[in-house]
Amino acid sequence: MASQQAAPDPLTEAALRSLKDIAIPEPVSWMPQTWGWALLAILLLTAAVAAFLLWLRRYRANAYRREALELLDAIEQDLQSPATRDRAIRQLTEVLKRAALAGWGRKEVASLSGAAWVRFLEDHGGGGAGRALSTLLDDVEYQSNGHVEALAATGLVSSARTWIRRHHVSA
Repeated sequence: MASQQAAPDPLTEAALRSLKDIAIPEPVSWMPQTWGWALLAILLLTAAVAAFLLWLRRYRANAYRREALELLDAIEQDLQSPATRDRAIRQLTEVLKRAALAGWGRKEVASLSGAAWVRFLEDHGGGGAGRALSTLLDDVEYQSNGHVEALAATGLVSSARTWIRRHHVSA
């Protein structure tokens, strides 16, 4: 008796047959509905590509700076040893000249020496690095070894590093 179920009434059966699934709306498209949003997306994409290309151009243009800074790290180690100090100082002046040549070109830099070279470094350097290097570049060949040690202690490499990082090359 308990297993016998009561038959639903005809009205309930008719109501159950007439039920339909819930209607779910179509998903909203992520595509812009107006041309203004598409134009804005194109402009933003163009600006991002232009910014990347400018960054890449600047990165490539400053490759000589990165190379010179790497060379200065090796020179700094050589300045610590009295046996390699003279060679390191010559290499330091060579790195500065190579960096200037890469930035300005042979026509402007190659012929500079002595006071003109020091003036060039002072005019184009940042933070007084050119003045700090002037003692080295003027007449270090004629200085005693003790004076060269004092020069190395005053931060020749840091002055050269500052000049390489901060000099401004006009386009």
